[in-house]
Amino acid sequence: MAIDEAILTAVAEGEAPPTLRFFAWHPPCLSIGYNQSMRAKVDMTRCRQMGVDVVRRPTGGRAILHTDELTYSIVAPQGEPRVAGGVVESYRRLSTGLVRGLRLLGVNVTQAEAGHGQAADISAACFDAPSAYEVTAGGKKLVGSAQVRRRGAVLQHGSLPLQGDITRIFDYLVVPSEERRQELRRELQARATSLELVLGRVVPFAQAVEALVRGFSEELNLHLEPGELSPHELTLVQQFRREKYTAEAWNFRK
Repeated sequence: MAIDEAILTAVAEGEAPPTLRFFAWHPPCLSIGYNQSMRAKVDMTRCRQMGVDVVRRPTGGRAILHTDELTYSIVAPQGEPRVAGGVVESYRRLSTGLVRGLRLLGVNVTQAEAGHGQAADISAACFDAPSAYEVTAGGKKLVGSAQVRRRGAVLQHGSLPLQGDITRIFDYLVVPSEERRQELRRELQARATSLELVLGRVVPFAQAVEALVRGFSEELNLHLEPGELSPHELTLVQQFRREKYTAEAWNFRK
């Protein structure tokens, strides 16, 4: 998260180009949305016991368990045509790159209809239902995304579950009873899915990245070049990591 914010800051300052990044998490991490309560939603004892990190994202939305997944982030100046307009419109435009990439992998995906918000506040988990223009397969949410706009720049990042049990997240959230935990597992299975479940096979991380790079390039007419964080971005990473993303004042501010 510190890297995403560092790139956002550098792009806003004109010190970095628009950036598309792919990454994975190690160890597994439970991230909560900007406005969620860490104390109220997260079972910190269970997370510590199982070696799961916790962090508050700079973007909104609900909790996500980052494990066995591919995470993408896009950062661009707000005036860039591909992110211009409101949040929903830019979601729609950027999601077309995800759709194209996933179709290259053989996945029959679509964008959730505009106005298709979450049907019920069933849990603190992000993947319980698709929002407008998020990517679905067989009517189930496959990619969850969130966006923040700051200092004239846009950051959108999102999670594509590659494999594994997507209901594991409820092991790390505060749930009133085991009976309710099992109910939430069943509800999530009915609403969300993973690439493995859709295709019936495991897609390696590198293969998924390659497909999404092609998807974004072709659908959004991008010329992408491999890059690394600049010295300025690396300095910002350490600052944000120290001052925010490993700090109790940030993670437990609510």
